Amino acid sequence: MGKLVFVGAGSMAEAIIAGILANEVMLPADIYVMNKSDDERLAHMQKTYGVSIVCQDRIALQNAELIVLATKPKDIKLAMDDIADYINDDAAVLSVIAGVSINTIENGLGFRPIARSMPNTSATIGKSASGVSMNALVNVTMRNRILELLSSIGVVKEVDEDKLHIVTALSGSGPAYVYYMVEALEEAAIAIGLSNEVARELIIQTFEGAAAMLRQTGEEPEQLRKNVTSPGGTTEAGLKALEARLFKETIHDCLLSAERRSRELGALSQ
Repeated sequence: MGKLVFVGAGSMAEAIIAGILANEVMLPADIYVMNKSDDERLAHMQKTYGVSIVCQDRIALQNAELIVLATKPKDIKLAMDDIADYINDDAAVLSVIAGVSINTIENGLGFRPIARSMPNTSATIGKSASGVSMNALVNVTMRNRILELLSSIGVVKEVDEDKLHIVTALSGSGPAYVYYMVEALEEAAIAIGLSNEVARELIIQTFEGAAAMLRQTGEEPEQLRKNVTSPGGTTEAGLKALEARLFKETIHDCLLSAERRSRELGALSQ
């Protein structure tokens, strides 16, 4: 594809750039990054990935085929005001900002091909789980390019735009939930008597193995759980402790709270 400009240089922009370059989808010379106030951050991106920096002349914006909006939700209006007069009429836009609707972007940047996606930070290693929705102006060629871009950093699924709030709560925020569970398992294992090193390695392998079993066997998670759970055994004892503390209800509340917050952020950006 042609030149790609990232508006915003935070962790999500960096994760996507790292994934794109690792999978050789684009050359560093065709990727540009701009950030309103943090020159140190821009210098880091340029030094680490070899990408170019958007200067005050805004030439890169004028020549871009795809603009990736990667600011914080609260900064999106200012960012769009900053670039609206520079991007060409044919440029498409891909937003990876939580909660910000396609309609909001159309109001800020005009009616043009616009896609809205929610990757996660596992994009850095090509293992993101992303959802994407596109407006009617995205043609087949651009749709395929956007899907190729997102596929280069992991798995991508097209969904109705309203469902992106759920995607944000599930897979956008999901790595943090997994890391939080790893923290809890590790702290418990160490408290009971394992070393940090042993606990960490066993936990990582357990998560990797369980994920691989889900993907490779095609079995339902319920059946795989039952396969591990012998009546009266250690697994059953552990699961009963989770059930007693309303584990499933807690997970449900976790996703619901994150989904509601995504909607709130979207409302604030309008």
